[in-house]
Amino acid sequence: MTKDALVEQLTRIADSLDRLAPPPAPEINIEEGTAFVWHAEQHILRAIPKVNYVGMSMLQGIDRVKDILLDNTMRFARGLPANNALLWGARGMGKSSLVKASHALVNAEMHDVLALVEIHREDIPSLPDLMRVLQKTDRRCVLFCDDLSFDGDDDTYKSLKTVLDGGPEGRPSNVIFYATSNRRHLMRRDMIENERSSAVMPSEAIEEKVSLSDRFGLWLGFHSCSQDEYLDMIRGYIRHYNIPIEDEAMVAEAIEWMRTRGSRSGRVAWQYIQDLAGRTETRLD
Repeated sequence: MTKDALVEQLTRIADSLDRLAPPPAPEINIEEGTAFVWHAEQHILRAIPKVNYVGMSMLQGIDRVKDILLDNTMRFARGLPANNALLWGARGMGKSSLVKASHALVNAEMHDVLALVEIHREDIPSLPDLMRVLQKTDRRCVLFCDDLSFDGDDDTYKSLKTVLDGGPEGRPSNVIFYATSNRRHLMRRDMIENERSSAVMPSEAIEEKVSLSDRFGLWLGFHSCSQDEYLDMIRGYIRHYNIPIEDEAMVAEAIEWMRTRGSRSGRVAWQYIQDLAGRTETRLD
């Protein structure tokens, strides 16, 4: 084969490979927009045009943790020292809603100074890559992982420990990490007990796993709400959206709604509101 023929053949192969390759990922300027989702496989941040969040005033029954997280977020936005935060506890009590509401309120007061960057639980091993992306900007970023937990032989928690510890290749100064979980130590109790019974050095093995939550400076606990708090949540939504219903009728319906689901929470209250709004032809925009 002549040199020219070889060059021509290699060119055709290169052109074919170019056509098969996926198009380059779009560049995202984190200075533009307020919220993003990290896609680990493509190694890109995707902008979220509109964040789905509940206003801070409508989060009822969690006043203490609400004030603490908002104050921490505000200090971080102002460039002051602030802690990573773990929001743990009962399902449906507003953990992720509080993170998004704090981000929205701080941005409303400080002209979009914060970027909210969500990372999915399964993408935790890619945290070092994401950190290298975020440290290229001066913008302050709230890195958020919803429903964070670890099971079985999953050792990806070690990647998170390294990032939370800071230092070289750790958390950049313009990034803070917020996570929500139903578990205080991010791992099932039986997982910890199994480690205790089978490990050669039980105390050291347990310490290795439980110490992950110690990397969060703030532990904010969310507990099941009382019936009065549950009804107050619903009243707050009714006032906000101007839903036409008498209080006595609402109480009877809301309690029945709660009983059919076997639980009380902010999520159950919102589900009732969606049903009520549909029946009364009230928009929830």
